[in-house]
Amino acid sequence: MRDTPATPYELIGGEEKVRELVDRFYDHMDELDEVKTIRKLHAKSLRVSREKLFLFLSGWLGGPDLYAQKYGHPMLRRRHLPFSIGKEERDQWMHCMTRAMEDMELDPALRNHLEQAFLKTADHMRNRPEKDDDGGLRIFTGPAPKG
Repeated sequence: MRDTPATPYELIGGEEKVRELVDRFYDHMDELDEVKTIRKLHAKSLRVSREKLFLFLSGWLGGPDLYAQKYGHPMLRRRHLPFSIGKEERDQWMHCMTRAMEDMELDPALRNHLEQAFLKTADHMRNRPEKDDDGGLRIFTGPAPKG
């Protein structure tokens, strides 16, 4: 009997299914007109992006920490700073990932868990000042400081 709960990596189906998720994600990015803004942030060929996302997600989902083994600590936000990322780019990235998870027909509870985790991570990548709904200018997410 197992003492620890299964990781998302295991629940998805391991290496083969993580690769499938990444391939579906980038296929959507390459094919959908509504995500052209985020597609333009990537190289013409998505081969390297596919491999790096697979390596990263393997560890992020609780499987082998392949990205760290090959490249060191992911420093995710730092690696994305050269790109202007706002709500539009976050939402387009999420659209591709949500579609990829829908395509794979993941267990609804797992999909919901992953969607929330992906959204939190994608939102953390935002680095462009934008107006909030209340008209305030914010660079980072989260509540405005009181005072």
